Amino acid sequence: MSDRRTDTGGIAVIGLGRFGSHLAESLAALGREVLAIDRDIHQVQKWSSMLDQVAQADATDEAALRQLGLADVPRVMVAIGASVEASVLTVLALVELGIPQIWARATSGQHAKILSSVGAHRVIFPEAETGERLALMIISRTLDFVEFDEAFAVARIRVPRALVGRPTNEVQLLKRYGVRVIGVKRPGEDRYRYASDVLDLTEDTTLIIEGTIEHVQRFATLS
Repeated sequence: MSDRRTDTGGIAVIGLGRFGSHLAESLAALGREVLAIDRDIHQVQKWSSMLDQVAQADATDEAALRQLGLADVPRVMVAIGASVEASVLTVLALVELGIPQIWARATSGQHAKILSSVGAHRVIFPEAETGERLALMIISRTLDFVEFDEAFAVARIRVPRALVGRPTNEVQLLKRYGVRVIGVKRPGEDRYRYASDVLDLTEDTTLIIEGTIEHVQRFATLS
């Protein structure tokens, strides 16, 4: 996964169907500035009272996206599901705008291959992702996130930049953040290993952490 920054700046969600609208709501609930776009005026009217910024536009039109200011948005999710052609053309338009992170929804394996080949940086299948889980992955350094029951979670995450260069005994993760490191994989290593009591938090090290859903989410969004 790219090491682009994922903790600052706005996010655009294109396509306000069931998946796109749920994702936009989840991102807004996490305190992110969201621009939601759909070509259907009825969808725009429906969500305009629930989201801060909703616009009607043909997302396959690069000029229309530029006029909406998308050239300055660092992350865009193409949540279009009804039309493979529209989703692919939208990704192409975003590539032309130079968007640093383009996430795209796929409805099949073939669709996913096409989206990747035309420039999508990450392709997801909504059936395997919840809006909340995907929102957290988009805005943080989280690589995976699994909830157990209604309160507990385990996440795979890159070391938050704010903690790089500090040992775990100094940071006091459990006391200060409510999470415990149970596994670690350093750059160049092939597999995870159990975490020791004292662990240096180095750049690009991947951690497996556990804790309550609230604590894991809060830790994952450290900048």
